[in-house]
Amino acid sequence: MKRPSKAPSVTVSDVAREAKVSKATAARVLGGYGTVSEMVRAAVLEAARALDYRPNELARSMTTGRSGSIGVVVGDIENPFFSLAVRGISDVARLSGINVILANSGEDVEAEKNAIRVLLAKQVDGLIVTPAQSSEIAHLKEIACPLALLDRALPELAVDTVTVDDRNAALRATRILTEAGHRRIAYVTAAVLSGDFRGAASRINTSTVRERILGFIEGCREADIEGAERNIHFGSGRSESAHALMQRLLKSAERPTAILASDSVVALELFKAIRECGLRIPQDISLITFHDADWTSVTTPPITVIDQPVYALGKSVAELLIRRLKGDDRPPERIVLPTTIIERMSVGPSEA
Repeated sequence: MKRPSKAPSVTVSDVAREAKVSKATAARVLGGYGTVSEMVRAAVLEAARALDYRPNELARSMTTGRSGSIGVVVGDIENPFFSLAVRGISDVARLSGINVILANSGEDVEAEKNAIRVLLAKQVDGLIVTPAQSSEIAHLKEIACPLALLDRALPELAVDTVTVDDRNAALRATRILTEAGHRRIAYVTAAVLSGDFRGAASRINTSTVRERILGFIEGCREADIEGAERNIHFGSGRSESAHALMQRLLKSAERPTAILASDSVVALELFKAIRECGLRIPQDISLITFHDADWTSVTTPPITVIDQPVYALGKSVAELLIRRLKGDDRPPERIVLPTTIIERMSVGPSEA
């Protein structure tokens, strides 16, 4: 049986004929380059809609030198933080007619390098990257297209960067706990560091982790709490080993009376472990976390959070990158967005 022939795709020539303009003029409007009057632009776009025109991306990239897409590489797409940031990026890109190609590094620098290679092979016009490490960035320095950094700063890389005030946020959260009388305060993070922290800030390869820890330590020192470095716990997350680590921490003779969690994924696992150990929040242990994830406001009790402007973070970094794609050559910007603390019911006075 003979299959029906595929309907021919609508071409730029078809749109030009419908709009009663030249093919070159229609191509300028549909390709987003060159100058035409608003009346002509409206006529071409209306003709494209009427004919259900779909651009040939390969042909357009060969003509304009642009693919009409940007690549985004984040640390963990399962983390609600990155999901919301990518939503901000996508919304801005869509308004500019730009597609977003998303890749996940899993916080692994080799996976990050591979993702960037793949995206560059797809001829993306620019890249937004959340660097997995701050110590291994040669591959980022070699990127020829416009590059912007999301959430994590690299001072030695002169590119647009948008972060939040991590150190100050951790300091303010720690103060809430010390002012409630807590002396045994733990900082718990999914980041991995071999051995104990012991003040080795230079061994932390992620800027956000480093800044939050430094803020936590500063808050403890303000309250004359000694040995805060010994209460920093790495490698907490969704794995069985991380769960065992949390159990040991909560069952230890000197268990903390308060915990500051590095993100909402870690905080949720802590919340579960606290319940499993028969402990109560905040009567037995107080809890604060970075990121106002949906679950934090509906638990019993609701959790005090450091509310980061995550959507604005993604929106801002996309705006900076798109500005570069349009030819802006001003010096790189480093934007630091403020955070707020939403106090709920997970912090109580220390009884230790």
